[in-house]
Amino acid sequence: MKPLRLSLCAALAVFAITAAAQQPTAPQPLPDDPLARVLFPPELVMQHQQDIALRAEQRAVITKAIQDFQTKVVDLQWRMQDQAQRLAALLEKPTVDQAAALAQVDEVLGVEREVKRAHITLLIQIKNTLSAEQQAKLAAARATAARPDLRVY
Repeated sequence: MKPLRLSLCAALAVFAITAAAQQPTAPQPLPDDPLARVLFPPELVMQHQQDIALRAEQRAVITKAIQDFQTKVVDLQWRMQDQAQRLAALLEKPTVDQAAALAQVDEVLGVEREVKRAHITLLIQIKNTLSAEQQAKLAAARATAARPDLRVY
């Protein structure tokens, strides 16, 4: 029973990490996250589209990028689920074949890497669609949102 419980915990951990990685946007960026400081999640752009004077053609490009990302991630979620189930099956055995289990972990991590790469690709496409002025306005809006004492009510 103990190996089953361990394998279920491991599978849940993999699923939790995967679910977090598959979100198209992250919650408020950590102050020391260098990528979050220079990239713009879709909801930030949507939230401030009037403030940054987002043009219709820019909105169309960003919408298409988001749709492409979501399509890709759905496929990756199926693959991740399959690979995680395979890992759980290996871990359920009374004696785990370490080499096989670690090879399967590599498979799971490979799919996770693809999810993260797709997410970064989306964020780069969004940034490249925005002008330098729009980026500066979004960066200022993000900084203001991160510092409650600077918000205007």
